Amino acid sequence: MPKGYSLRFYLTAATAARAGDEMSGPALLLAGLAVTGSTTDASALLAGITVSAAVGGPLLGALLDRARRPGRLLAGALALYAAGLLVILAGLGRLPMACTLPLTVLTGLLGPALSGGWTAQLPHVADARLPRANALDAMTFGVASLAGPALAGGVAVLLGAPSAVAASAALITAAVPAAWRLPARGAPDRDARPAPVAGALAAGFRIVLRRPLLARATFTSVASCAAQGMLAACVPLLGAQWLGAAGRGVLLFSGAAVSALAANAVLARRPLAVAPDTVVRAGALVQAVALALAATGSPVALVVAVLLLGIGEGPQLTALFAVRHREAPEHLRGQVFTTGASLKITAFALGVAVAGPLAGWSLPATLTLAAGTAAGGALALGRESV
Repeated sequence: MPKGYSLRFYLTAATAARAGDEMSGPALLLAGLAVTGSTTDASALLAGITVSAAVGGPLLGALLDRARRPGRLLAGALALYAAGLLVILAGLGRLPMACTLPLTVLTGLLGPALSGGWTAQLPHVADARLPRANALDAMTFGVASLAGPALAGGVAVLLGAPSAVAASAALITAAVPAAWRLPARGAPDRDARPAPVAGALAAGFRIVLRRPLLARATFTSVASCAAQGMLAACVPLLGAQWLGAAGRGVLLFSGAAVSALAANAVLARRPLAVAPDTVVRAGALVQAVALALAATGSPVALVVAVLLLGIGEGPQLTALFAVRHREAPEHLRGQVFTTGASLKITAFALGVAVAGPLAGWSLPATLTLAAGTAAGGALALGRESV
């Protein structure tokens, strides 16, 4: 491990940044609903800040792979993302949505920095302890998924939805110093010339598309995220109908995070004797069952569905990291992680955009569509040859 930079420091900062990220989406959703009174406008805010990740992720990955001090680039991306959230908040209710939405799209370009951008730097921190560090890094997503929505809902109830957006920006900002101090890369070969950014981007996409097991895991995880986005659009209405307040609906995400952490803890002690590729797809099927159960409209079924959702989601993420580390060449690792993250974020955004108007018409129909999307991602490409 590099001198002066501990794995604990990395994990603490990554958790803070990711908790802020997990908090920002629900906070924007609640703030948009509180200010505009429209579920369509609220879901448009969440979709806007996530949909542009498809562009920002690959470009950020290419720049990180080329940077001598990638941590400083990562720190700048975090700071700009937090500033963007505050600008969006300042514009809500003061600017037309036609002006606010482009701001969310610009901010969303930096979203993959909080997920794949951090994980791509892990080999420079952990060295020979990468397998254990990879498991711990995956757990930070679970902790963030637990803390972020709970903080968003709690702050929104106590202080108002706009305060929840400000708090998410503060958490992300708190991670900037740790990102800045990330270890530098080894000295490059003097005779080596970095490939043009456009060529590096093309190489990163080719790796994701042409390695069958990586492509299949990516497709399945992307479909799962689209289904999760559909659920996210339903959460305020589920909270209003079953929990007494729209803000309380966000706490459903925390229930899923608890079961995801529990499932990963069990698997860490007793790993399954199956390939991670299989776990990725099995996780999608479990999530499909959970969403179908939520569509029944029973409060008890909703609670069971949330817990089951985490059981599918947590191990799926850990297995996805294992597939990426196994399939990605070292010189393209940053792009593989940020491209994968950007595709997932964008799929989540599309899920929110599709489900926002539909949820106001019928919650069961929206949740059924989400279940079909998750199941389709697991089954569409056939069986793996593993």
